[in-house]
Amino acid sequence: MDSSAFGMLIGLLVVFLLVFGPALLGIFVFKQRPIMLKHKDSGIRKTARLGWSWTYYYFGFLVPVFRGEILIGVLHLVITVFTFGLFQIIWSFLYNKQHATRLLTTGWVLADTSEVEMFAKNKLGIID
Repeated sequence: MDSSAFGMLIGLLVVFLLVFGPALLGIFVFKQRPIMLKHKDSGIRKTARLGWSWTYYYFGFLVPVFRGEILIGVLHLVITVFTFGLFQIIWSFLYNKQHATRLLTTGWVLADTSEVEMFAKNKLGIID
């Protein structure tokens, strides 16, 4: 194999790992854990997730926009542009926790099994 073909193979491998590596890590290493929430006034139930956000890694600022947090999405877009995408990579580790915390401070309460609730309280730093 000549050096240009080897270089092309290495380049393709790097691109493959950059595109699919985070999803594989998210599935096997940084697993998301769903937690059930219920709105204390309306009784509507919703699932939040804790752990690494592969959706935020791939879609960045669009995730908060589609979840109805338009101003937060715009803020994330601006920060991502100024950091040349580094913010999006780092924030994918923090976004789900931030989103769950915002939900819990705006009228949503944990409504899952006691084991999952204890896990969520521990991850979110909630002290009873």
